[in-house]
Amino acid sequence: MAHYRASESKREQFQRYLEKAGVLDSLTSVLLALYEETEKPNNALDFLKQHLGVAGQESADTEALQQDLRDMRQRCELLAEENKGLKNRLQRYEPTQEDGAAD
Repeated sequence: MAHYRASESKREQFQRYLEKAGVLDSLTSVLLALYEETEKPNNALDFLKQHLGVAGQESADTEALQQDLRDMRQRCELLAEENKGLKNRLQRYEPTQEDGAAD
């Protein structure tokens, strides 16, 4: 019976630890959000991870990568315009063989 009380005490300590850390509140709110979803997600674990903020660490990386992608796309557009302009300038000075053959 002493073993039962010792494990009960450890269990109570652990529960207080989880309460103090806010774990129980977070889990409860996320599970409640999942329960209230009208269309249940295919992967409940992914839902929990996303809403608990586990994906939050990835979010910072994702945001940085998305910004890099936007920057690179903008740079690509600028370079494509510059390339088009340079080709037009070159065309004036050096007609292609097709243009020269027509003369």
